[in-house]
Amino acid sequence: MSRTTTRRASSTVAASIPAPAAPLSRDSAVAGEIKALVVAGRREAARERFADLVALQQRRASRIAYQYLRDVHDADEAVQDAFVKVFTHIASYREDLPFEVWFTRILVNGCLDLRKARSRRLRWVLPANPSADTAPREPVTPEVGPEDKLLASERGRQIAAAVAQLPERQRDVFTLCQIGGQSAHEVSQALGLSEATVRVHLFRAIRRLRGLLEQHRK
Repeated sequence: MSRTTTRRASSTVAASIPAPAAPLSRDSAVAGEIKALVVAGRREAARERFADLVALQQRRASRIAYQYLRDVHDADEAVQDAFVKVFTHIASYREDLPFEVWFTRILVNGCLDLRKARSRRLRWVLPANPSADTAPREPVTPEVGPEDKLLASERGRQIAAAVAQLPERQRDVFTLCQIGGQSAHEVSQALGLSEATVRVHLFRAIRRLRGLLEQHRK
């Protein structure tokens, strides 16, 4: 057998060997354990393990929900509802899909539904006392972290106001990438977009935000 034939045979064998799967994230591994416990009928043990998953996702989920809803109470409701849905449907979780993506998709859909419901309520319901101060209060969170301090600052309020002016798709991508800390691949799976489209939306969002923030400086 010639060297060329040997190299071709080696290349064919190498090509037939599947690439090693990417290691699961800690969250995905925990979700897999919870699914296995539920499938085995050990729901109490699954609930106890689920508390660990909630602790891993709670802070990031709250940031994302607040950026969508701009109200701490609505955000808390959306996050808790997302966790309930996750546990209820954990048996359908696919281990090949990162848990963060699956959870974020559930959370974002819940936020959008809540925002639509709130919009309908505001459209038809008038305050009982028109003279009362009905302006929404700024949320007060018991645990103050770096992100909370940023949002509490004047600059943070300017950024939040600028993000709210972005077109919906740019706002979604910016929120998930920059605030939720997700990769372009994870956001593409959560929103059903290609990675290239996610990067384009993120680039346009950042460029537009810079322009809006420049206006505040003038």
